[in-house]
Amino acid sequence: MTLIPAFEIGVWNAWILMIWLLIHYFLGPLNIIPKGREEGNSFVTEFNKRQKSAFFFLQIVYLLMLIYSIFVPIKLDTVWFYVGLPIYLLGLIAYTLVFTGFAITPIDKLVTQGIYRYSRNPMQISMFILLVGVGIATASWIFLFLSVAFVTLPLIWLDTEERYLLEYYGNAYRDYTSRTPRWIGIPKSKKV
Repeated sequence: MTLIPAFEIGVWNAWILMIWLLIHYFLGPLNIIPKGREEGNSFVTEFNKRQKSAFFFLQIVYLLMLIYSIFVPIKLDTVWFYVGLPIYLLGLIAYTLVFTGFAITPIDKLVTQGIYRYSRNPMQISMFILLVGVGIATASWIFLFLSVAFVTLPLIWLDTEERYLLEYYGNAYRDYTSRTPRWIGIPKSKKV
């Protein structure tokens, strides 16, 4: 693993593994997520100065990752690629389940099924797994550092987001938080 890998523009670069970011970024506004499902971004208006700065920095990290991925070659003949690829695929499958569950849930309902049954924040977990997989597959410490920044910055506003969801969904969200772990775990059974 190297701090600064060889930079070269090519077809077999990390951008292939990052294509999901572009799809999510460009197709999200095209109603793949049902219109009216505001909880993804409405809470941003309630951010304090520190949280707004973190949100802005997250956008910068996102852009850096996309640009950086264009120049980082994937070396298929390295052990790093074969260690990172399964991690990446696990993250991609989890992220697809997160996105699908979010997209198929009716607008007025809280997303609690599928992978959301095991974590209140499966998007951050799946992104972390996926991005770490890309970082390992490309054998790039810089990419791993950007991945950690990309996943940890939202922690700064997690409480604000959860407060917003509690106000938006009320008791349904309160019940959900009482039975579903914040990160990952076995959900508690519903009390009868």
